[in-house]
Amino acid sequence: MSLQRLCLRMFCLLALAAVVAVLLGETSFVVGQYVEAVAHPGSPPGEVLWTIRAPRVAMAALVGAALGLAGATMQGLLRNPLADPGVLGVSAVSGLGAALAIAGGLAAVPGAIELSALAGALVAGGAVVAIVARLREPEALILLGVAVSAFGGALTALVFNLAPSPVAIAEVLAWLMGSVENRDWTDSFKVLVPMAIGAALCLKAGLGLRMLTLGEEAAAMSGLPMSRLRVYAVAGAALLTGAAVAGAGVIGFVGLAAPHMVRALVKDDPRQLLWPSALAGALLLVLADLAARLSPTEQELKLGVVTALFGAPVFALLAWRASRSWRA
Repeated sequence: MSLQRLCLRMFCLLALAAVVAVLLGETSFVVGQYVEAVAHPGSPPGEVLWTIRAPRVAMAALVGAALGLAGATMQGLLRNPLADPGVLGVSAVSGLGAALAIAGGLAAVPGAIELSALAGALVAGGAVVAIVARLREPEALILLGVAVSAFGGALTALVFNLAPSPVAIAEVLAWLMGSVENRDWTDSFKVLVPMAIGAALCLKAGLGLRMLTLGEEAAAMSGLPMSRLRVYAVAGAALLTGAAVAGAGVIGFVGLAAPHMVRALVKDDPRQLLWPSALAGALLLVLADLAARLSPTEQELKLGVVTALFGAPVFALLAWRASRSWRA
């Protein structure tokens, strides 16, 4: 299947899922109310569809696309199908930034949590970019990411330990569990710019990702500026991950699972995997958010919980397949 045809089919599936997600929700409407919502967006049904549900779906699609693209980029860079956006430690430090803002009483300041999360991602991403410019081995980058993640997780636990009140602890925990609830159109526009920059960097690194499939020596002899392309890949993935955390909190497994949904259709070409992975990630998160909203529970499930419930078995299956190939 050609890349264009695959992307078109994925986009159609995403559009269909988005329409269903806007139409369905906790409040059910009859046909006449849907007609009223389309004809008069300011009516009560229109407010529910276009002011509450549609921005939420848009944020879920943006965050899912960012995580899917970041996951495909990291899997191509590290040549490891088990890599995901969190492998750099950016998610952990970005979540730490948001936790510090909430514990510091900045939750009432518009945009403070999002900016703090993005700032944390930029700090972690900048540190990793500075080091990756001197490293060529993917194993070293993975170990560095593990160290950054552990340090960010430890500091976040310290925030919980020193939080001034149980309310602050609950707010931090709610943020770290991930959600696109109560998002509006302004929230989507806030994360759009860093996501666009991160996507451009990842796409620019695509040719280098393809060359890395031939091995380090072949990539070094190709004449491409591989060191620069590595920096583009890491910086792009860090920006995408940070913007995703700023928009919806910490959400796992989407960046891991999305590339595997389409990998076989692009013959394991890391460059051609980028756009389909972004669309697959958007589709996954829109459906996950719809499942969270329609779940028969008194309290709505957090989006990170839903993705973990479905993503953990997927991760286990991928690890099992990888272990079989390693033994072979």
